[in-house]
Amino acid sequence: MDVAMTSTTDTVCPSCGGAVSQADLFCEACGAELKPGTAPTSPALDTDTEPTVEIGAVPGPEAAPAGPCRSCGGTVGADGYCETCGTKAAKPRDHFEEQPAPWVAGVCDRGIRHSRNEDAMAIAADAEPGSRALLVVCDGVSSSLDSDVASLAAARAAREVLEAGRAQGLGTDSSRASATAARLKAAADAASDAVLDNTSPDSPNPASCTFVAAVLEDGLLVAGSVGDSRAYWFPDAGEPVALTVDDSWAAELIATGVSREEAESGPHAHAITRWLGKDAPDHTPRTTTQQVSGPGWLLVCSDGLWNYCSEAAPLADLVRQTAADKGGEPLATASALVDWANAQGGQDNITVALARI
Repeated sequence: MDVAMTSTTDTVCPSCGGAVSQADLFCEACGAELKPGTAPTSPALDTDTEPTVEIGAVPGPEAAPAGPCRSCGGTVGADGYCETCGTKAAKPRDHFEEQPAPWVAGVCDRGIRHSRNEDAMAIAADAEPGSRALLVVCDGVSSSLDSDVASLAAARAAREVLEAGRAQGLGTDSSRASATAARLKAAADAASDAVLDNTSPDSPNPASCTFVAAVLEDGLLVAGSVGDSRAYWFPDAGEPVALTVDDSWAAELIATGVSREEAESGPHAHAITRWLGKDAPDHTPRTTTQQVSGPGWLLVCSDGLWNYCSEAAPLADLVRQTAADKGGEPLATASALVDWANAQGGQDNITVALARI
């Protein structure tokens, strides 16, 4: 994920030749470090350390990675390296899952090309299928320091606000939608504050991330976003719907008549024009409302997934087919979609959060 900056000069990554700017510390395409040795050595700014925000029940940074080596099946030592082949074990932050209810689940993965996972998610749901689900995804900007820490803190702060209560409004659908949109704005405010709390005051590249959240409550679906992480509604019967509009250079080109394929494959395809962070121009989410009257899939994801299948209709087909192959189980479906994105190249971190209505 790149922030659109007009003051930087474009250049290329020495590892893969991808487009980067002089302010970038990591290549968006391959994850290579662009300025070795320039990052501060303070633990708070060390981009290779574990995040200070722990991930659910996943062991904290002081614990050795559990399980066998993913490369050869050997034993992982206390130092985090395989005792057989020497491969460094994956960190808990590289891949994690959440499933608060059987009908809602999410998977967040580092991908193949990046050296760290800057994506994050936080989800919640009531036990009754189709009743209430809260899905939040944040994608850390690769050129900023500690974006992996900030994105996770932001997602969890937003979820906490959304969990605090249900939006009743005045009892009508329109007032309930307005009240839910106001809660989404409050959630974005909390997420922004969390990013600021995880930003060093003197950081040359302050932490930043995208934000997207979807709230489903009793047939009313409200989504809001800042940046280019997305929410979709895929009804079993009916037209698939993209619930969010990107804040990106690509989206601006599409609005002027440039084809989606051309805009989303250009050198600045993932340069965003709005984000959460100290240098953000505005973090108020743009919201949209959808009435849900039948079965379907709610998808909230980062660009690590949609980059390989952007438009709503083909992405809906992919989700439906994947779900059919996995017996309609949300966690297995989300995991399979992450695997699919990695099979396409895994050039970015990937987050897939699903609710089966």
